[in-house]
Amino acid sequence: MTRRLIPIFIALLICSQSIANGKPTGNSILVIKPYHHAGTWVFDDEQVGLRKEPFVAGVPQILDKMVADIPDAKKGFRLLFSAQEFPGSTHKFLLRRHEKGGNWYYSPNYKMEGWLCPSLFKYFRKAPKILYSKAEPLTKKK
Repeated sequence: MTRRLIPIFIALLICSQSIANGKPTGNSILVIKPYHHAGTWVFDDEQVGLRKEPFVAGVPQILDKMVADIPDAKKGFRLLFSAQEFPGSTHKFLLRRHEKGGNWYYSPNYKMEGWLCPSLFKYFRKAPKILYSKAEPLTKKK
């Protein structure tokens, strides 16, 4: 019985160490709550030390399209994202190139590019080749 528990214990230890270091495991679905501030999209994430972190260089325009059908999205919406495809994901972003410490991603949905700043590395050890995402309202309709 003890021999069977050792691999499980090791896996849990690796996952917990990864999370404790602020680096999620590869199949994590992460969530942030972007909102509009000072004319652009920003988000807060106290767990990684970000406050009013702005999206820039094409990403605000992509977000505008992603949330076009979400009422009052500028007051806030939920953005789920992952380096792994997940059930319900609606968008994917393809890594195009690295620049100035950040990364340019291409949206096949909108045929647009956007630059994600180095804050991406607060969520991933290295820039994922593909990011999967889904935008949804903060509150679900009943």
